[in-house]
Amino acid sequence: MRNGKTIGTNVRLILVLLVIASPQTWAADKKPKAISTVNYHGWADSFVLSNGTVEAVVVPAVGRVMQFHFVGEGDVLWENTDLQGKPADPMAKEWANFGGDKSWPSPQADWQKMIGRGWPPPATFDSTPLTGNKKGTTVELVSPVDPAYGIRTHRRIELDPHQPVLKITTIYEKVSGNPVKVGIGVITQLRDPQRAYIALPPKTQFAQGYALLNFDPPQEGKLQDGLFSLTRGHEKRSQIGNDGSSLLWMDEKYALRIDSPRVPEAEYPNQGSSAVIYTNADPGAYVELETYGPLNSMKTGEKIERTNTYTLSKRTEKDPDTEARKILGHP
Repeated sequence: MRNGKTIGTNVRLILVLLVIASPQTWAADKKPKAISTVNYHGWADSFVLSNGTVEAVVVPAVGRVMQFHFVGEGDVLWENTDLQGKPADPMAKEWANFGGDKSWPSPQADWQKMIGRGWPPPATFDSTPLTGNKKGTTVELVSPVDPAYGIRTHRRIELDPHQPVLKITTIYEKVSGNPVKVGIGVITQLRDPQRAYIALPPKTQFAQGYALLNFDPPQEGKLQDGLFSLTRGHEKRSQIGNDGSSLLWMDEKYALRIDSPRVPEAEYPNQGSSAVIYTNADPGAYVELETYGPLNSMKTGEKIERTNTYTLSKRTEKDPDTEARKILGHP
């Protein structure tokens, strides 16, 4: 009888352990978690979206998605630590470069005409606190109406329930003023990469893989296997564009792919570029992966929108080009 009781007890224990370790229980842990409100580096009323694998940090106080990374692991987006906790000041004459992911109107060449200066960017889009709202499993950022463009910006931020994928839908709503020709630009600032890539379309209009938009030619630029890649120069800046739909940032541990499909036959800014890479010189060790939508003539009451999909992964290949071909689907 003593042996029978021992066997029965062991069977019950094994059953309990199987239930605890069952795939159903693991899957339940992977369900979307509630969006939490936090104080992020001194910015109150910030939001953290998490699916248990990755998390995104949204800071309405500076109008940005400030971070997207694996839970408990290193940062991917670049943040200016000197400005952490500082308020966004739309009246400031000097550019406050907070970092993170935000939206600017394109073409940049029209800023002088629209706001009376070519730089810094229009304040409503870049240096104004936004209203942040939780809506189910998403966070929405809403801007005031920009006085020059007559546009209100909406940004809807959401995580895939199970995958390391972030989606940000940016909407420009024309609320007032005269018609304006404008496109949606999304600028994502990322830490110093090992390499950054643009996937070229099969029939790219740029024979050497890119158009030089500003500053100096790219450092260690390379066109190979349908990909154009570069590194960040320490002493010189560079900004290049291409007619692709996919960009890739990579350091020694992580890779971030950004997709924003190009619209065929549409008019684009930046010499026809829908995908742009900017590399900053020291001491600001960051790069920008920028996506641009088509230019549209907007009248009051009209809306345009673009969705960027950000897919985060961990490196599995030592060679960055091999990793890039695998992630971007190039042979």
